[in-house]
Amino acid sequence: MNRSNKGANTKVIQICIDIIVLVLVYFIEKKIFGHFLSEATYLRCFSLVLVFAVVYILANKEARIYNTTLFFYMDRFWKLLTKSYLMAAVTTIVFMYVYNPGPGARRFHLYYLIYSYIAIVINMVISRFVQMITTDRYAPRSAYVGEFEEYEKFNYFLNKTSVKNESVGYILKSGKVENRVFNILGNLSELEGIIRKYELDQVYFMLHSNDNLSKMQEYIDICLEMGVTVRVILDVDGGYHMKRPNSFVSSVGTYPLITYHTVTLNTYEQALKRVMDIIISLIGIIITSPIMLITAIAIKLDSKGPVLFKQQRVGQNGRTFYMYKFRSMCQDAEKKKKDLLSQNEMDGFMFKMKDDPRVTRVGKFIRKTSIDELPQFFNVLHGEMSVVGTRPPTVDEVSNYKRSQWRRISIKPGITGMWQISGRNDITDFDKVVELDLRYIDNWTIMMDMIIILKTVGVLFKRKGAY
Repeated sequence: MNRSNKGANTKVIQICIDIIVLVLVYFIEKKIFGHFLSEATYLRCFSLVLVFAVVYILANKEARIYNTTLFFYMDRFWKLLTKSYLMAAVTTIVFMYVYNPGPGARRFHLYYLIYSYIAIVINMVISRFVQMITTDRYAPRSAYVGEFEEYEKFNYFLNKTSVKNESVGYILKSGKVENRVFNILGNLSELEGIIRKYELDQVYFMLHSNDNLSKMQEYIDICLEMGVTVRVILDVDGGYHMKRPNSFVSSVGTYPLITYHTVTLNTYEQALKRVMDIIISLIGIIITSPIMLITAIAIKLDSKGPVLFKQQRVGQNGRTFYMYKFRSMCQDAEKKKKDLLSQNEMDGFMFKMKDDPRVTRVGKFIRKTSIDELPQFFNVLHGEMSVVGTRPPTVDEVSNYKRSQWRRISIKPGITGMWQISGRNDITDFDKVVELDLRYIDNWTIMMDMIIILKTVGVLFKRKGAY
């Protein structure tokens, strides 16, 4: 894995909100001023607002306000924000009097500085309130190696930051599980099974001076092999020996924290990918809605059964969800699958059969043209899938995964991906599918997603490997 961790601890959404608030204040004030100033003057005013916003955001970033591990105390935040505001205000006032945009623009901007400060304070209060009520939503499922008492102080610090966590429970380093009061998931020796059972996204390790670092590293490696993020809380000398290329260092209160990962944790990349998913899925639903309507009618006329086929699939880190497709098989296809397992053309856990007798007449066409996949745009919109990702496996497939194969579900599954553009059903070796998925995970970029989407369009027209 060769990826920068730049932005991994940055609250990108808060930066975007701050920019929107500052620009919104300008438009509100412009509405209040009406036609008092000319459009040319308003343009000069807007340029001052842009300078103000850039200086303000950069000053906030320098003060670590956008750092997810910074403690939130109202008075401390107010002082830091005020300092950034004053820096931006002085900069724009100097610009204003040096370049002399005119008395109308000066008056407009001085009012803007008053309104923007009020908006900044209100935004600070509202943002913190929203953060408090949405902390557990979409938070990574986390387990802590050790006992509850070890983490009391750390969690006290963590709750004062913007770091999101859904605490699942504790994993004992040793000892009897049944004798413990708090939510104990098991012993560390059972780590792989615990990750599978509780669908963990990340695991915290508290390391002390008397801990066997090499032994702990073995368990860290198990997590990374399965695509689970590891956060090591250091209370030990020589922790620098554990630093690796796929890690970064931060701090929570008085605790140094090393984070190991095999998937991108950079928040701006995650946010951009989710925005792309929403936009592309909405466009896809709108453009293909006539095709979906015609397909639904054809399926209903061709065979008995529902129009949509709903199947439980495994998503990110073992979470299950219902994936939707247009029904391309007979109504009792799942029951008949057992009789066809001996004719499986895949080497591994996936089931694929070229001349599958369960496929209906309409089903053959919509599978060949990939029309049966169109309802998955709704899965993407709901956040269970991504436009580009790994192939969503079934529950039966995942139950047979080796430890090294678990990492392929460390990200959201996709409608398309490396498998689809590399041969699709022509690839009969499951290990090759895993290899393609891991290559995507290790080298992911937004540009890679765009290339895969464009190549998918070409594959659809060629209909190569589709049946």
